[in-house]
Amino acid sequence: MRARLALVASEIRVELREVVLRAKPAALLNASPKGTVPVLVLPEGQVVDESLDIMLWALRRNDPLSWLNAGAAVSLEEMLDLIKACDTYFKPRLDRYKYPPRYPDADPVLSRDEAAAWLRQLDERLSVQSHLFGERASLGDMAIAPFVRQFAHTDKEWFDAQEWAGLSHWLSTWIESKLFDQVMYKYKPWDESVSGEVFPPNSTGAS
Repeated sequence: MRARLALVASEIRVELREVVLRAKPAALLNASPKGTVPVLVLPEGQVVDESLDIMLWALRRNDPLSWLNAGAAVSLEEMLDLIKACDTYFKPRLDRYKYPPRYPDADPVLSRDEAAAWLRQLDERLSVQSHLFGERASLGDMAIAPFVRQFAHTDKEWFDAQEWAGLSHWLSTWIESKLFDQVMYKYKPWDESVSGEVFPPNSTGAS
């Protein structure tokens, strides 16, 4: 979702090949042997196979919404630091909470509570401003929101019972946005005998 968000925002069109990870196509493994998604293969053959790197690649080419520039008082490095904390601290705990059978030695409730403690830091920010780095959306919001959504939907009743009004409003606003609808469209799995889908389908940006 991170990569798709940035592609829509940057108005860059790509050939999208939706894959089912339990039946990984040879083309995916040839491009990136680690076999995870997303993978972006550039026309010159360069492979970008980390979601944040794809976001940065797209937004550095075209950033009409100024996601890389949250304001004069915020640097890109500050946004990347918060995203790194999400990826290295929050995301592993989210995985252990959401997929306990994959981590039999982990305590899912402890993982949930540790992740929630980190989210409360975000809620403190969002209690005084509408987005993580000010009054408009930035790279920080768009790189972190997809994982917060996963956390929220693991146990929606529990999440909704928590006292984090700022975080809940921020997440709801994003989920109800047109941008969210665009990236959540369900595509059919790619058939290796044909080309993929054009994504975003209605973009007028660069290819």
